[in-house]
Amino acid sequence: MSDVCNNQTRILEVKDLFVSFTEEKSSLFDKKKKIDVLNGISFDMYEGEIVGLVGESGCGKSTLAKSILGLNKITKGDIIHYSQYPQMIFQDPYNSLNPSKTIEFILEESLKNLTKLNVEERRQKAKKRLEQVGLDDHYLIHKPGELSGGQRQRVCIANALMLDPKLLIADEPVSALDVTIQAQIIKLLAGLQKELGLSILFISHDLRVVYELCDRVMIMKDGKIIEDGTVDEVYRNPQTDYTKQLLLSAGIM
Repeated sequence: MSDVCNNQTRILEVKDLFVSFTEEKSSLFDKKKKIDVLNGISFDMYEGEIVGLVGESGCGKSTLAKSILGLNKITKGDIIHYSQYPQMIFQDPYNSLNPSKTIEFILEESLKNLTKLNVEERRQKAKKRLEQVGLDDHYLIHKPGELSGGQRQRVCIANALMLDPKLLIADEPVSALDVTIQAQIIKLLAGLQKELGLSILFISHDLRVVYELCDRVMIMKDGKIIEDGTVDEVYRNPQTDYTKQLLLSAGIM
């Protein structure tokens, strides 16, 4: 099913989303405390766009990402996927890959479990995805511990592409890498987006990276989206004091 809005095909719809958690009791006599993490979030994403999600630590960015992926129980609201479920690129490439398995095993695992591809078809697809992220097929025999941080993150991106998703959620995917490697990964994501027609929800605290990569930016504070617009609109004419503070802190205003 698809929905067309403003000549664009909607790929994700988040409607009035609330997520709360119950804090564990510190003692037998304490009452359990309810913590509201997401407070009425609504937004759409469309095919082929890269949307930046920006906010300080603790504002709910990762909770929103996990909720979209179906990893959190929703308190209230709806998340509607207009294609298959999205795939995730995690922040830490060092802990995202099973250190005891080869890259070939890691890349092919989802294909073994969720497709009917045979051994050779799985291997050819793994090779293709590695090539698309800039790695030769000899990396298939290596284990994650034999790779650099940038190479591991490239493998994580290849792994996220194995099931041909239309939407990727990238949760701070370059923050654990040095500046030179960050630029390479950003360039890679931009190229893959164009080549494969992907939509990307790019979660970051780095407003400069978001400006370089994203079409649109959402500013998040205290579990709410407080500003949403094109990158140029938000950066040149921020509507909230909080957004202005973020831009000033990043040396943009």
